[in-house]
Formats: sequence, structure tokens, C-alpha cells
Amino acid sequence: MAYLLGIDCGTSGTKTVLFDEKGVVIASASAEYPLYQPHNGYAEQDTEDWKKAMLSTIGEVIAKSGIDSADIAGIGLSGQMHGLVMLDSGGNVLRKSIIWCDQRTGEQVDKMNELCGEKIAEISANPALTGWTAAKILWVRDNEPQVYEKCRHILLPKDYLRYVLTGELATEVSDASGMQLLDVKKRCWSGELCELLGIDKGLLAPVYESCEVTGRVTKQIAEQTGLKEGTIVVGGAGDNAAAALGTGVCRQGRAFTTIGTSGVVFAHTDTPLIDPKGRVHTCCAAVPNSWHVMGVTQAAGLSLRWFRDNFCESEMLSAKQLGVSEYELMSKQAEEIPAGCERLLYLPYLMGERTPHLDADARGVFFGLSAVHTKKHMLRAVMEGVAYSLRDCVEVFREMGVSVSDMAACGGGGSSPLWRSMLADLYGCGVKTVTSKEGPALGAAILASVGAGVYSSVEQACETLVQSKDMTPPDTERAAVYEQYYQMYRSLYPALKGSYQALKKL
Repeated sequence: MAYLLGIDCGTSGTKTVLFDEKGVVIASASAEYPLYQPHNGYAEQDTEDWKKAMLSTIGEVIAKSGIDSADIAGIGLSGQMHGLVMLDSGGNVLRKSIIWCDQRTGEQVDKMNELCGEKIAEISANPALTGWTAAKILWVRDNEPQVYEKCRHILLPKDYLRYVLTGELATEVSDASGMQLLDVKKRCWSGELCELLGIDKGLLAPVYESCEVTGRVTKQIAEQTGLKEGTIVVGGAGDNAAAALGTGVCRQGRAFTTIGTSGVVFAHTDTPLIDPKGRVHTCCAAVPNSWHVMGVTQAAGLSLRWFRDNFCESEMLSAKQLGVSEYELMSKQAEEIPAGCERLLYLPYLMGERTPHLDADARGVFFGLSAVHTKKHMLRAVMEGVAYSLRDCVEVFREMGVSVSDMAACGGGGSSPLWRSMLADLYGCGVKTVTSKEGPALGAAILASVGAGVYSSVEQACETLVQSKDMTPPDTERAAVYEQYYQMYRSLYPALKGSYQALKKL
């Protein structure tokens, strides 16, 4: 029996999962770490936290499983996209990573548009974006020149962990697509964009297909973790591309919604479809010679986590005493409130927004708050607001002619029956889940299985390892209620856009 290790470096924490060759979970472990926000709109994490979390969870998983690590055929990596990791000539990290939800780079995005014009969208398949990596590189160059001068290597979060495991500098097409330095159609670095932006292409790691072998576990890491020296590590994928594989989205017409820290609606395509208005993103898929379109809301699960951390101390205490998740208790409370929350809406723009507004200045709002509303109303409004934002993504897909009839849900929020019912009602189609709850970690393991030769293709591995279950159909009555509130939700951002800009200047 061959085993596969999937490592997912998320924003909230890192999860490591050991699977057998049929996709059955043998053992798993996770470790959380903090998010640093030194200023409003900033978001950073410490690469040392990622490293410690990965190494500790690998060791824990191997110890739990009781297997011989020599039977681990391969390792796959998944990770939060767009984060900037800068190394000096000795491989030392130069500063905390500026991660995906950071919004400090407005001036740099303006500069990118000035320098590149239409080339940025033509080559990278997306408009210049504040959260993506190229703008972060320019920000460091403009604001921390002493750091930039020392930089010799630029990596993404999961690729830094690859460097820790193997000593190899490498990335792969799905994650590299989110840097805005990749020619997405040709699946290679764009010398033209690098030249226009004044970024040395030599700083960028070699780029592979997601299922290709990129390195092998070093002796030092083997001694620290219990892994076998020489175990292969494949390219892996950005978290959403990996989650797609973990939910079976590997062919034309399939789509999924994930509610993790961010919220994503993702559809697989055989050609690189591009939204001319730049509201959704086009990237290379983790399946060779294919692409995906992706709409993103910045603060999906993050909104619920923010609400939990600030208003749900009693639920967290009760959950600990009962041995259940605090989110389970919160969901039960939200179920007590009717759809529409008795005229209370929430805009989930805690970290700005991407789809469909592309506005780094947008901020969260409770609208319609009155004395009749309780914490339970606010809790459900947060969940509904995230669902409305994801419906915004689906509306853009429909304009592009992308099918959303075959929809799966994953991520922590995707496991919530209440959230799935909201999505089904708002999308107007059934929303299913898959047997495995491991999403990105399973996707990473699927890629490892192909790199190790356990399966001949990504598609074959997905069809074997991913099984669907729990189809949630839409409810006609609730859908009619949600439609009214969704239209009200859509009217709020245009009304507030000018106020967001004014607020930033205060």
C-alpha cells in the first residue's frame, strides 16, 4: 500500500494529512498561527510560524499513523496564494510575508497600470490587483529599499515550505498565476512584464506543472520529522486549485464554492476565459493544459471568525466544555432566525473586496440594524452576507457563459448545512459535498499520487479518490425571500462607494 502526504498552508493554520492510495485519511494534524496587522489594511504572517507548523504536524501525523515512512510515495503542497516571501543570498527570510488579503499596495497598482497598460491583463489574464504578489514586490522596493536590495529569491508561501523540505527553489503554474508575472496562456514567466515593472526575472523560482516532481526531502528534514530522506515533493497547487481537485473539479463544466478564510467560486475550463471587466480571475489550473476562472470574496470565513473572536466568548467556552466546535453552536443559533434576518444585512468587506468590485477601500457594514435585532440576528446576517457575496461571483460567471449547474462546496464553511442551504437557494441549483473534508490537502495528495506514478493522470486520480455526497437542493420559498434581500444587498455597495473613499482619507 502506498501512502500520500498532503500539506495545506492556510491563513489560519497548517494542516497535514496522510492518505492511503484510495484517498482514505490515515492520520491528520493541524497547528494554528497568528495574523499580524500593524496598520489598517495590512496583513502579514511569520514564515517561521509556517515552518514550525508544518514540521510539527508532519511529525505528529507519522507518529499517529504508525506506518513506515518509507511507504509514503510522495508529498504534495497546497497553500494560500499571493503571499510574498523574500530570501537573501543565504536563503534567510528578510521580512514577514505580506499575505493575500493585504491592501497596502494601491499606489503600486496605479504604477503597474501606468507602466504596463493593457499588457498586464493581456499577459497575466487579470487586471492589476492590490492583493497579488507583483504589487507587493513593488511596495517593498518603494518602501523598504534596504530589504529589496538584499533580496535574491522570491517565493510563495507553500513554495517556501518546499524550500524548507527539499532545499529547492521552485513553484508551479497555479500558484504562480496569482503573482501577475506569469504568462497565463503560455504557462511560463513573462519576461515582458518583468521588464516593464523593473523586476529581475532571476528572482523568480523555476515554474513547473503542478504534478511534476520538484525536489526530494533532505536528510536534515527527514531526521526532524520522521520522513524518509529522498521522498519526492511535487509542485502542488495554490489553495483553490488544490481544493478543486479535492472536490473532483478537474473537467469542463464542474465548479465548486469554498468558504475558508476567503470565499471562492471556482470553475474549470479547457480554455483561458477572461472577464473583460476584470471582476473574476483567470489562472492556470492544477490539471496540465487547462485553466480556471475564480471569483473571490476577501472575508468569508474570516467574517465569521471575526464575529466569533469578538462576540462569541460564551459559545467558545460552552463548545470546549461540550467537546464540540464553537461554529456548530453558532450555526444552531443562526438557524433560529428566519431568512433575511428581519431586515438586517451584512456586507463582508472587512479586508476590502475583489469580486465584483475590486475595491481595496471597501469595509464591512451591518445595514438595517435596529433594537429588535439580537446577536443571533447579526450572526446569521454575517453568514447570509457572505452567501450574497458569493452569488455576486456566480452572476459574473453566468455573464461569461460559465456553467454553475454542477456545484460542490468545500472548506470549513462548506461543511455547514446552513451555509450550503443558503448557497443552494441563492444559486438556484443543488450544492453537494464530497466524502472527504480535506479539500486542499487531498488535492495536494492527488498531485503527489500522479508525480509518484500511483495514478497516470490528475483526472484519473480525482475520479478514483473523490466521492460526492449530501446534495442540498434549493428551497423555492426561501429562494424568493433571499432574492429580494440579494437585490437590496447589491444596491448598497454603489451607494457607499464614495463614502468608503472618504473614510480612507479621515
